[in-house]
Amino acid sequence: MGKEIKILGPGCPRCEALYNNVILALDELGLEATVEKVKDLGQIAAHGVMQTPGLVVDGRVVSQGKILSVEEVKEILKEGA
Repeated sequence: MGKEIKILGPGCPRCEALYNNVILALDELGLEATVEKVKDLGQIAAHGVMQTPGLVVDGRVVSQGKILSVEEVKEILKEGA
């Protein structure tokens, strides 16, 4: 079973950049994952994310308020976050 990844944010350019970096990181690592964009502010707040974009991997918030590079995303995914 693949990872479950959520990008939290209203759909701004920063959120799109993080989404694209996550897709590239998954591709480079050869990993399968379900990637979902969460734009609902209520759901974003429910995760405790106050700054977007937020990154949630398998139910755990691993980043918020910054655009992670492809390499940073790969490190998080390799750690089994």
